[in-house]
Amino acid sequence: MNLSQMRARLRTDLHDEDSASYRWTDGELDRHIGRAVRELSLAVPLENKTTLYTSDGSRDLSIAGLGDVVAVEAVEYPAGSYPPAYARFSLWGDTLSLLTDAAPAEGEEVNVYYGALHTLDGDGSTLPPALEELVAAGAAGYAAVEWASFATNRTNLGGEHVWRDYLTWGQDRLSAFMKGLSRCSRKNAVRSRRLYRPVEPMRSRTADWGP
Repeated sequence: MNLSQMRARLRTDLHDEDSASYRWTDGELDRHIGRAVRELSLAVPLENKTTLYTSDGSRDLSIAGLGDVVAVEAVEYPAGSYPPAYARFSLWGDTLSLLTDAAPAEGEEVNVYYGALHTLDGDGSTLPPALEELVAAGAAGYAAVEWASFATNRTNLGGEHVWRDYLTWGQDRLSAFMKGLSRCSRKNAVRSRRLYRPVEPMRSRTADWGP
């Protein structure tokens, strides 16, 4: 699905298909779609992998060149081992620091696994088809609530309660959107997202690990 198709779907949901008297301009709907896509991306980011290269004697790598990073999930170093070896790391701004005992040599490969914002534009989308309906719900909710706020105390050809109907409908859609985000969020995923073994064992409240 591309942006034009999502916008058309949104107009159908909003009953705004009369091109002679649109309630929302294309630009307004695109803004609401973009907001919904961003919110979904924070819960279910696009999974990406890239390879960075170390500098001699430095544990720091720049991730400034990575597009729209939501979160760095794991760092594979040294790269190419089997089973894969994952290093502990820290982040500060655009700098990723390897928490390794020895500093890397020049030009060593480091595979970075990260989540990024999804895209939805004129050429297509990175959204999984199963989540397109969720984005449509969120965008419709944002559009309806904004229009209801604008239309309050203004004359409406559909009657004085039109804005209230849009507000209620929009709030219902946003509620469904937020519940869907919570259900799909990577934070609530059943599968473990820890890709590397911690250096120290997890502390137990019932076991004595010794000094």
